[in-house]
Amino acid sequence: MTSRAVPHAATPFDPFALQRPTAEPLPLIADSPHSGLKYPADFGYALPFDELRAGEDTDVDVLWQALPAVGGTLLAAEFPRSYIDPNRDAADLDAALLDGPWPGELKPSEKTRLGIGLVWRDAGHDGRQPIYSRKLSVAEVQARIATYHAPYQRTLLEEIEQAFQRHGAVWHLNLHSMPANSYEGLQIQTDKPLADVVLGNHDGRTCSEEFTQLVAEAMRRRGLGVAFNDPFKGVALIARIGRPAERRHSLQIELHRGLYMNEATRERSAGFPALQQALGGVAAELADYVRQQTRG
Repeated sequence: MTSRAVPHAATPFDPFALQRPTAEPLPLIADSPHSGLKYPADFGYALPFDELRAGEDTDVDVLWQALPAVGGTLLAAEFPRSYIDPNRDAADLDAALLDGPWPGELKPSEKTRLGIGLVWRDAGHDGRQPIYSRKLSVAEVQARIATYHAPYQRTLLEEIEQAFQRHGAVWHLNLHSMPANSYEGLQIQTDKPLADVVLGNHDGRTCSEEFTQLVAEAMRRRGLGVAFNDPFKGVALIARIGRPAERRHSLQIELHRGLYMNEATRERSAGFPALQQALGGVAAELADYVRQQTRG
């Protein structure tokens, strides 16, 4: 398959694609924050493009394309996470990247320490190659937030809130893929193999156990191995959204990239159609559950 990635896309462009339900609308809201393939012309990266692309969750939005047909809403970023990451808080920023003081409080997380905070410091197939040969201006980072990050997060939160107001409950799926060397990239020493699917709910704090297990069983019935919160628990976005005691559920779903792509070239592998079909079945099961939960 020919790459759809655009290394120097004309700016600005729409920060996201929003697919609304084509069936009876359900309070099932999904987002793919890291599948963007349009690299803005003002990025100014110094890393070879094929190394920079290693951070993409390439084609995750396509793998889950059945969601609107079963009543779900699917939001997908058009910009790359390495440019600015919509799955991070706006204060999760590395001050060392900047050419001047940030006009506000910064709250760098563990992701920033690893070089993958709001604005990435490092990328590459080993996750350790510097993206820039320059400092970033405060103004350009502010522009990235205003043009891409803020509209994405605002739209996602609006869709979730509107669904909750209509139905009295909402289920949010935060959709990702993970490289084969995820443990290494997170600086975790282990001999455990990476699961096919990792479900993250902050150790039960962002999503009910019932829904988490429903997703796990739907995956397992399709031959996929499932792990929970290992090595990904979910980050700030699902922590902000998920309050299961209030019927607000948020679950991160990570798919092993080896199931569907060649990680070196980003091209779809022979396993892509089967995984896409399997996830279509998972989406239908989740929609049935949400429908039952909201019809009283």
